[in-house]
Amino acid sequence: MHTVLITGGSRGIGAACVQAFARAGWQVAFTYRENRERAGALARQTGALALCADLREDLAVRRAAAEVVSHFGAVDALVCNAGVAEQKMFQDITDEDWQRMLDVNLLGAVRTIRACLPDMLHAKCGSIVTISSMWGQSGASCESHYAASKAALIGLTRSLALELGPSGIRVNCVAPGVIDTDMNAVHSAETMQALAAETPLGRIGTADEVADSILYLCSDRASFITGQVLGVTGGF
Repeated sequence: MHTVLITGGSRGIGAACVQAFARAGWQVAFTYRENRERAGALARQTGALALCADLREDLAVRRAAAEVVSHFGAVDALVCNAGVAEQKMFQDITDEDWQRMLDVNLLGAVRTIRACLPDMLHAKCGSIVTISSMWGQSGASCESHYAASKAALIGLTRSLALELGPSGIRVNCVAPGVIDTDMNAVHSAETMQALAAETPLGRIGTADEVADSILYLCSDRASFITGQVLGVTGGF
């Protein structure tokens, strides 16, 4: 039975991933940072292992990865989903804002990959999926630090795909478009309607649709796919 570790799994795309992998018969572990009640409910619903870990702390990440191995065995797939977003004019973004954005969105993925990679290298197989954003590809007004952190994930993905391919480890990226999650709840109904109108498929995407794409990339059906950025954007 395959084992997956999903970061930021208590809500949104992460929670949809927990449910999708569990339905597919995977052993699932996920990290969360604050909402113990929500994480516990999801764990009870799916049989997943919920791990409280702040991805800004390397020791916490390594402890979480070790607990997954202790509970399930080696991690076969890693989904680097945890992230934060913020809207600010560029001149108002402080050094602390930049540090927080990069520390969670980019370095959180780096720390988690680093913690799980030795077992994948030993097994000479594994799949890593990072979660970027279409804004990491196109840029985003009033979200330059968010867009930059997500663009960096794409560079990390492509670099690791080249480096780890000879070891049988695949590394891909999913870049969601406008998805109906808590992260987009800051937008007004009018803004969301306008974004739906700009989307060629004429609607907002769902977390389940993104999760299905991530599950595919982690599965054996994607065994010859690596170094790719899959846009789940409705054609935006």
